[in-house]
Amino acid sequence: MNYELIGITVLWTFLYGYLIVASIDFGAGFFSYYTKQTKKDHLIHNIIQRYLSPVWEVTNVFLIFFIIGIVGFFPSTAYYYGSALLVPGSISIILLAIRGSYYAFATYGAKESKLYSFLYGATGLLIPASLSTVLTISEGGYVSTESGRVQLLYGELFGSPYSWGVVILAIVSVLFISASFLTYYASRAKDAQALKLLRKYALIWAFPAISMGVIVFFLLGQRNAMHFENMVDIWWAFGLSFVAFLWATYLIWKGKNYGTAFILVMIQYFTAFFGYGAAHLPYLLYPYLTIYDGFTNETMAISLIAAFIAGLLLLIPSLYLLMKLFLFDADYVEGKKPKAL
Repeated sequence: MNYELIGITVLWTFLYGYLIVASIDFGAGFFSYYTKQTKKDHLIHNIIQRYLSPVWEVTNVFLIFFIIGIVGFFPSTAYYYGSALLVPGSISIILLAIRGSYYAFATYGAKESKLYSFLYGATGLLIPASLSTVLTISEGGYVSTESGRVQLLYGELFGSPYSWGVVILAIVSVLFISASFLTYYASRAKDAQALKLLRKYALIWAFPAISMGVIVFFLLGQRNAMHFENMVDIWWAFGLSFVAFLWATYLIWKGKNYGTAFILVMIQYFTAFFGYGAAHLPYLLYPYLTIYDGFTNETMAISLIAAFIAGLLLLIPSLYLLMKLFLFDADYVEGKKPKAL
């Protein structure tokens, strides 16, 4: 049995879960700050707060599972990525801590602060930008192992069109995913004003999201020809992603079936994300590390696979229960129930 492939598939599933849940969260933070600056916060503030109130404490569970799992399944990643991402990773942790402190203050009734509001909105864009560094350096050419030490080549990283393309793609994808979900959520809340504004945001960010996806696809051809050719071989996955995008955008534009539209957005990113991951195999970091290098022993692998599948089976019903009790409860969505702590 190919435990390496099973292990990375389970981890990639958790990372996809984080991609969707965190994108909604990060985008909501940016929209919250942006509408305050444009004096439109009264239109969507309640919608965003009703969503974030029961969800913010569980958003990072997917990320924690992934980080623990990647080190557990592939211990060598701790050496390569731990060394290379010391500074970018520390920045991400600081940004997550700032965002968490905003939630704590906002949830427990602290006085509204313009500084915290700005940091809340800024981290919504800076966190995905910093986390996208992991995918960037995995393509190779950004890490040096000379003198027996792993070093991140900052000049190469900041001077690379591909690197900046991935950062922009991460940001616009966050905004598109978040706006698409919040549009659906506003429709469930029967809030016509919020729905009109959020639907506008979803349509505004749709084109940049798909455009940057195409641009990054071709930039990858210049950065890592092997990965690019592997992606071309499974073109149908990205074709499905594009069809799902067109269908979702059409439904949002027509102003109907917002729930179906968001499911299609999830399918769009699912097919693209797993297509990208499948084409990347067997490498975890070009050209130094594959899923077969330094893989944990078989006994540990079986235990980890069982534990993570059990965790996933526990997490999914928990999220369903959370959505049923709060997010999609008719009275809660429409503001007839108090916010969850």
